[in-house]
Amino acid sequence: MTTNRKPVVGTRPIRPDGVDKVTGRAQFGADVHWPGMLVGKVLRSPHPHARIISIDTSAAKALAGVHDVITGADLPDIASIPEFNASGIVNLRHLASNVLARDKVLYHGHPVAAVAADTAAIAAKALDLIDVTYEPIDHVLDAVEAMAPDAPILHDDLRTQGVFPVEDRPTNVASRKLTECGDADAAMAEADVVVSGTFSTQAVHQAYIEPHAVAAKVGEDGLATVWVSTQGYFMVRDVSAAILGMSSGDIRVLPAEIGGGFGGKTTVYAEPLAIALAKRTGRPVKFVMRREEVFRATGPAPASHIEASIGATRDGQIVAAKGRLVFEAGAFPGSPVGVAAMSMYLCYDIPNVYVEGFDVVVNKPKVTAYRAPGAPISFFASESLVDDLARELGMDPLELRLRNAVEEGDTTAGGAAFEAIGLKETLEAAKDSDHYHSAKPDSGTPGIRTGRGVASGFWRNGGLQSTVAINIGSDGQALLVSGSPDIGGSRASLAMMAADELGVDMSRVHPVLGDTQTIGYNDNTGGSRVTYATGMATVGAARDLIQQFRERAASMWEIDVDEVEWRDGAAVATDGSDREVSLEDLAYNARATGGPFSASHSVLATGQGPGFATHVCDVEVDEELGSVKILRYLAIQDAGRAIHPSYVEGQMQGAVAQGVGWALNEEFIWREDGILDNASFLDYRIPVASDLPMIDTHIVEVPNPHHPYGVRGVGEAGIVPPLAAVANAILDATGIRAHDLPISPPRLRSLIERRDT
Repeated sequence: MTTNRKPVVGTRPIRPDGVDKVTGRAQFGADVHWPGMLVGKVLRSPHPHARIISIDTSAAKALAGVHDVITGADLPDIASIPEFNASGIVNLRHLASNVLARDKVLYHGHPVAAVAADTAAIAAKALDLIDVTYEPIDHVLDAVEAMAPDAPILHDDLRTQGVFPVEDRPTNVASRKLTECGDADAAMAEADVVVSGTFSTQAVHQAYIEPHAVAAKVGEDGLATVWVSTQGYFMVRDVSAAILGMSSGDIRVLPAEIGGGFGGKTTVYAEPLAIALAKRTGRPVKFVMRREEVFRATGPAPASHIEASIGATRDGQIVAAKGRLVFEAGAFPGSPVGVAAMSMYLCYDIPNVYVEGFDVVVNKPKVTAYRAPGAPISFFASESLVDDLARELGMDPLELRLRNAVEEGDTTAGGAAFEAIGLKETLEAAKDSDHYHSAKPDSGTPGIRTGRGVASGFWRNGGLQSTVAINIGSDGQALLVSGSPDIGGSRASLAMMAADELGVDMSRVHPVLGDTQTIGYNDNTGGSRVTYATGMATVGAARDLIQQFRERAASMWEIDVDEVEWRDGAAVATDGSDREVSLEDLAYNARATGGPFSASHSVLATGQGPGFATHVCDVEVDEELGSVKILRYLAIQDAGRAIHPSYVEGQMQGAVAQGVGWALNEEFIWREDGILDNASFLDYRIPVASDLPMIDTHIVEVPNPHHPYGVRGVGEAGIVPPLAAVANAILDATGIRAHDLPISPPRLRSLIERRDT
């Protein structure tokens, strides 16, 4: 049989869920409507730090149309179970206290009570009737200030982990993380050139367009059904069950579409409240956060304070690097400072490294993941210093990076050896690009200056657990069931790999998202893991099916299975008989020859392969206004293998857009009284289309040897370089090194005035 079938991987088919999304048919978290559904709302703290003396809910409960009100006292006391390792959550007690405060509130917006009522208006009125007596406590908003001996203490039982011996006294420093190799102090002292700087970044939000939304109902049998927009169905199930004292098997989580997450939907907020209220009232309950609630009470990326230095020889060989990172964790421990410290200098082969990171609690919302958590922050400092070093040495910034770039066989500061990686390829692509060879644009207008900056970035990528099932219908079409929420087009990438494995057209593979009762366990969609890990499970399931097809054909022909090959969607005998049977015929005759074809495959994926990116950015600076315009941007990234190039390019472009916002505009602005002052999209300024040029992309493919298609994750490495690339371009334009983000017009004007005096 000759099919002339061409491989699907590497092409650009329409995504299976695309039509429903662009026509408005796709259902998101807020779209579900069950009969008798109640509206849930949350009462939030007006104080950044206070003891809860009493909560009187009687008036709210007496209001007509209110079905129930719950407080922290209505949830199980889990103080005796502080450690909880499912889905990456390390302290269940902290997570439960973030869902509903117990004896203290730790930030403005901290949930204190939850209401279920017939309408939103009644629920809002009920919140006003809840009488809470607070005893305000001094608060602390800055991580460096929170480390001071006399700072207000958030948690009386918190002790610093990672220091020896552990001091038995309350502290706001949750942990110290250390990355070390060689003798950085000695090497720095002997270096010909040393550059150093102190840098800071502000908290920024993931700014997903869809707010958090969840609906829950509980049947007479006690089974809770949850409909939610999330990055992890199994995480919602397991964490909610643990907080509520339920069995995971008593909660079924159904997949809604997700309108953006970027790491911010990898934890729970209202989900346990919806389940608890549905169970108590016997009615379905739905919570949909207002935008203000999203900003005030869900996790941003942390603010930071960084001190860093790099030492090199006169010929540009980096010999030492140091860093001290202080990250705000928010009200509960868990900032990504450890990953930031580990990855800060991983683009370069440096024999002597010492980086320590401190995770510090402050009276702000608990931080959560945001695309390559921690890495954009630490690379802002390190890649700014690499650029400063190039200037000090009089070297081209790309040449300096190429001279020191890690490659296969080099070891990290933690002792791990790199396998096949593509950093040098991204640097060479940047160096050879038309963008880098072109002259910098010249406005010709006094006070308007242009500059060009470069930066590189790294992300380790994730593996973890995934399960996929593929069922073959009687017509030979394949139903591919996965449990990984689709954020960046993973249904398409999984279907494409399955199609190529099975040797069929992609139109004959139908990818669907299973719920927690219809598919085996899957970790969160995050860490750039799904196309890699769930892709491995997909390939495994497809290959299990192919073995079944070969065995069935061998049985039909009464030959050994080793005499049957699978080619282009058909079993072919290799015994010289030229017999073959198509997938369609095997499926159609399955009842008569042995039964249906189905395969499930689970993986604990390792060897995910790091991702590297290099960016080139041109800016125009209006020195009178302090404004910065992005004129041209080139993003280069090693994808390992681009399964669907359009989605890879989209991930690269989206990462740049977010990184540019982080560099120039975005920040949480806190008042001295601990209240967020810009909790809306009107005041929290994310980039819009008019703020950006067309972002050019260049995909490098250095295959990851651990994946059957060479895949590396691509969702996160691209957000690491923009912060420094933009800052380096501004330096090139103005001669000003901006050490603090965002480089907003007021900040830049202040720096220009300081330069000119």
